[in-house]
Parts: sequence; structure tokens; C-alpha cells
Amino acid sequence: MHKHSVMAPAPAEYDGGLEELRGDCARMVPHWAVPAAAAPAPVPASLIHGITVSPASARLVRGMSEYGG
Repeated sequence: MHKHSVMAPAPAEYDGGLEELRGDCARMVPHWAVPAAAAPAPVPASLIHGITVSPASARLVRGMSEYGG
């Protein structure tokens, strides 16, 4: 035998405001389980080849403190 939760049917049109919708979502949060995402392994630069970017994109990335500057 399966257990089923009983829920009220959804109205044809939602007539609540944004605040009511946000409240509904906040009450549902405990019911959502989010699995922990595994961090991707870094790829060695020697394995990255055949990628071409425009000079403007290269300058943009080079200027970012996290990547180049």
C-alpha cells in the first residue's frame, strides 16, 4: 500500500500577490532536498587545446584578477 499526501487542488488562476507566492515558496523549502554538488576536478592546461577566442575576450579575461591580472 502506498502513502499519498492529500493536497488541495490548485486554483484555475493564481490571484495572490507576489508576497503570498514568496511565502508559499518559503514554506515549501523544507520539502526540497538538494544533493550536494561535487566540485569539478581542475583540468590541466596541457589537455586544453584547439580553443580560439577573440582578442577582445582574451583581454577581458586577462584583466580579471581571478584569471589573469
